[in-house]
Amino acid sequence: MIGLDTNVLARYYIEDKADSQAQAQRLAARRLIESGQPLMVSKSVILELEWVMRGYYGFSPAEVASVMQHLLGHAHIVVEDRDAVDQALSNCQDGLDFADALHHASYKRCSSLATFDDRKFARRAKKLGLAPSVTVLG
Repeated sequence: MIGLDTNVLARYYIEDKADSQAQAQRLAARRLIESGQPLMVSKSVILELEWVMRGYYGFSPAEVASVMQHLLGHAHIVVEDRDAVDQALSNCQDGLDFADALHHASYKRCSSLATFDDRKFARRAKKLGLAPSVTVLG
């Protein structure tokens, strides 16, 4: 099994014509990902890929979700803590920030999640009725 770094997935999903080396890397990423051999993607790579797509390349939440669904659709790619990633995508589509959604989904065995982020995280999590509850400190 081969673990994939964020830059491999970024080259596979993002066409960056500004970089001449990017085209060769895109082809190499495509050959590997479409080879059918066993591959793995960690949660941290998923999180970083979302940030690169949204923060650097300006992908919309819907575009990010489409890429993530495509990635998760590959039978030969194992995703670390797949259930948490699936839950995070679902909660993201319901209005949570992807990073917050992934953090929350990773704490499913906890009684609550402590944060200082009232507006963007705690209020939205409460509105969605998510468990564990999100508690604002202070």
